[in-house]
Amino acid sequence: MNELIAVITITLLAVISPGPDFAMVTRNSLTLSRRAGVLTSLGVGLGVLVHLSYTLLSVGLLIEQSLWLFNVIKLVGAAYLIYLGVTMLRVNSGGAPADGTAPSLSNWDALRTGFLTNALNPKTTVFIVSLFIQVVHPDTPLAVQICYGVFISMAHVAWFSLVALCFSAGAMRERILAVRPWIDCTFGGLLVAFGVLLATARGTH
Repeated sequence: MNELIAVITITLLAVISPGPDFAMVTRNSLTLSRRAGVLTSLGVGLGVLVHLSYTLLSVGLLIEQSLWLFNVIKLVGAAYLIYLGVTMLRVNSGGAPADGTAPSLSNWDALRTGFLTNALNPKTTVFIVSLFIQVVHPDTPLAVQICYGVFISMAHVAWFSLVALCFSAGAMRERILAVRPWIDCTFGGLLVAFGVLLATARGTH
């Protein structure tokens, strides 16, 4: 029971902490649509399952103990965040539509954005691996560990879907779309900053 409480508590605290996932879901909800925000949230949850899978396959232990492998994951994730941020900044520099409408985003693109943002996030790697190594007991049945992982994934989906619903509310979104170029600049800059911070962080974990 203590293990379950620890998993739930740590997960909830980790999920609500600001980061690249929050930035992408918020941006897509504000400037695109509620659908895009919710699908991005679902993609984030699927990304969590990637971290869960390699952790349960003991690859997570290798990542935890191998500095060079962790640094490779960190740099790939940082490069992706910088790419997303620069893309937003470049789109914004091209000018927003005169009527203030937001561009469309396919279901697949929204899902993929959320998935890659989380799957390539080394912070999630550290969170999942550390949780299963330091909190979950080695003799915990595999079925229970899988249930923990499903809970972590669903917690991400639930929280970020709530974020998407809040930030895509009609009245708020209409006002925000009027300043969409500034929104893109802000979140593009944040993602670039996240990427640079990750890339330049000390090579320890």
